Amino acid sequence: MSKFVVAVTGGIGSGKTAVSDRFSNLGIDVIDLDTASRVVVEPGTQTLDKIYSHFGNGVVGSDGYLDRKALRQQVFDNPTERRWLEKLLHPLINEWTVRQLQAVQSIYAMVVNPLLRARGGYVNRILVVDAAVEVQIERTMERDKVARTEAQAIVGSQLDRAGRLALADDIILNEGSLLRLDSKVQKLHGRYTEMAIA
Repeated sequence: MSKFVVAVTGGIGSGKTAVSDRFSNLGIDVIDLDTASRVVVEPGTQTLDKIYSHFGNGVVGSDGYLDRKALRQQVFDNPTERRWLEKLLHPLINEWTVRQLQAVQSIYAMVVNPLLRARGGYVNRILVVDAAVEVQIERTMERDKVARTEAQAIVGSQLDRAGRLALADDIILNEGSLLRLDSKVQKLHGRYTEMAIA
């Protein structure tokens, strides 16, 4: 694939969406793996049928859609079940992402991948959106309406801050004003554009 690809990652509550939305507003095609994880389990898909068969009807809502919260509770403290689910979903998410990348029209593409843990594949550059752990916890509690203990558990289950920062080519520390965020994004957009046409 010849398109220049920037991967955006960061822990829950770090502000990945705020950052990727700003790149999108600058005309960059943004592919969000969270969207992919929903598309591949839509009602009527074989994938949803397999999840239903494996975990039972408690993980599918009355509307026929996957109950992501119920599923998360089933796999959160169970590494075996989590691996089973990842083995099922990850290849499908990758296929979906590659198809989206082939349709990109902008000068470079951005892939938002919250679970990025290694370099490689189609990614040319990694942008980490960073925030202090306490900021992540507060934002997660506010956004997802969860208790502190649950927010802490989610943050704790992800790749730690040092591990993420070690992957980074570029870092946006997202703890200040949205105005400052705009200027950081503008600066990186200029740099990525230059790299994409080089």
